[in-house]
Amino acid sequence: MSTPFHLIALVGMPGSGKTVAAEFFRKRNIPVLRFGDQTDIGLKEHNLERNEKNERWYREKLRVDLGMAAMAIKIEPRILEASKTTQTIVLDGLYSWEEYVYLKHRFPQLKLLCIYASPAIRYKRLGVRTVRPLTEDEARSRDVAEIENLHKGGPIAVADYLMVNDKTEKDFIIALEEVSKGII
Repeated sequence: MSTPFHLIALVGMPGSGKTVAAEFFRKRNIPVLRFGDQTDIGLKEHNLERNEKNERWYREKLRVDLGMAAMAIKIEPRILEASKTTQTIVLDGLYSWEEYVYLKHRFPQLKLLCIYASPAIRYKRLGVRTVRPLTEDEARSRDVAEIENLHKGGPIAVADYLMVNDKTEKDFIIALEEVSKGII
């Protein structure tokens, strides 16, 4: 890492708008590295079909082998590679406190951008999305699992930037334009 670069991780609960934010940065030619891509990479390495059962097996195995910072450990080489050719990198999908601590130690310039929406708004969004829609009960259960099992609350609590996404997608994009000027 000869030249400094900006490293921004998107954090927030399911349905808050992280995917929209990631797409916002992608459209501005800023590399977005997804933590979840590691699951796809791991399944290919193990010659396993991509499905919920195999995905869960791989994620759990990775955390047994490497601890709760596993996804951060796995994404670090991709961050280092991207940093050779860009000034700004966005991380999509940082979940656990341990992932945050691991990356913050290695990349002190890491900033967290928290996207917040109330549970009622998020559950409504999750119920109508085209990919993996969730009922309100499923969404609530997922919230609890992510907070209790993945330690997701810590990175949200210490975020450097907070955006409330409780209006339209167009309003959110306008707000992202403003916030990104202060981050990048």
